[in-house]
Amino acid sequence: MPIERKIREHLLKEAETMECPPAISKRIEQSYSQYLQRKRSELTMKKRLIGGIVAAAILIPTAAFAAPPLIDMLTRKPMTAEQVKVDEVGKATLEKLYSALPETKSFEIIDASYLGDSTNSTDTKTIQQSIVLQEKGGTGKKITLHTNGITGEIEDLTQENWEPKEKPLITLTDQQIKAKVNSLIDKMYGHLKEYDVAMEQMENPDQKTFMLNYTKKGSKTPFYQVFVQGNTISVGVVGGETTPSINKVEGYFSKNGKPDYFADDFLNDEKLFSLLKISPTDLKQELAKGKSVVEVAASKNVSKQQVIDVIAKTQVEKQFQGEQNGATLSNRAKEQMMKAIEPKVLQVIEHKTETTLKK
Repeated sequence: MPIERKIREHLLKEAETMECPPAISKRIEQSYSQYLQRKRSELTMKKRLIGGIVAAAILIPTAAFAAPPLIDMLTRKPMTAEQVKVDEVGKATLEKLYSALPETKSFEIIDASYLGDSTNSTDTKTIQQSIVLQEKGGTGKKITLHTNGITGEIEDLTQENWEPKEKPLITLTDQQIKAKVNSLIDKMYGHLKEYDVAMEQMENPDQKTFMLNYTKKGSKTPFYQVFVQGNTISVGVVGGETTPSINKVEGYFSKNGKPDYFADDFLNDEKLFSLLKISPTDLKQELAKGKSVVEVAASKNVSKQQVIDVIAKTQVEKQFQGEQNGATLSNRAKEQMMKAIEPKVLQVIEHKTETTLKK
């Protein structure tokens, strides 16, 4: 389990008896929104790790003040094995696991819980579910799954003790480790031929650790990120949707005569294309003529605010799902996050490329 999640769950438990001054709550909420924006824009996974550690360091001393708003949004409750097997999300998750790794059908569910949006006191909506299965006997193979309760996707998993104790995973050669990871991802998610992989050893003096980043061919940002340590493989989906979109282009803007990829994540938005009634390729061509997104929208009788709202909503959902492993926000929190990200959206949609379309 990632250290950020362990810290977050500990804080949630400790926070139940704490009270928060309104002014401090507002400051923490704004700071967290800004942190999510910064973290989303980072391109290297090393920066993502550093950002997570820094965020944890910031949250720990302010736990007494930050916790109540988090408690209002999220609650984690335990589940029995029987409840998992009859739950819609749980059943789907187990079916995917059993199909990918048939031997796990004989495993026992030793722990399970779900994360819910408790802003509605009469209906707690499951937004993320965790299931831990272990080989019978309590000392053998183990696998932990975290599933997005909204999309049904398994967003991260941890496989432990699948190699003999006398020859743990970390003692294998780099190629053998990569082959083990490739096999796990291919079985659980498929389409591995579409990705390039980069493997490196982390600077961890306490324990040998490898990081593997799987990047879709032609993309700049890793889609799967994997950590190998001891006898454990931890796989996380960090690149958003698990099914590639065909409606995406790169380099909507140019800078110094080269593609500027900063805006791509904002503008490759299916809802934006639908709002403007334009294809991503046509939008890129319009921007290449020196127009801004705002100007393109105006030509189609779409207001600036409509564009902002569409992009901001998508970004907030992507940010919070990516960083909170499938958790969703209450309407009030989502609106606040959208307001916080508006300046960044505005910067993108008012920008004009430095080059013009060549005829």
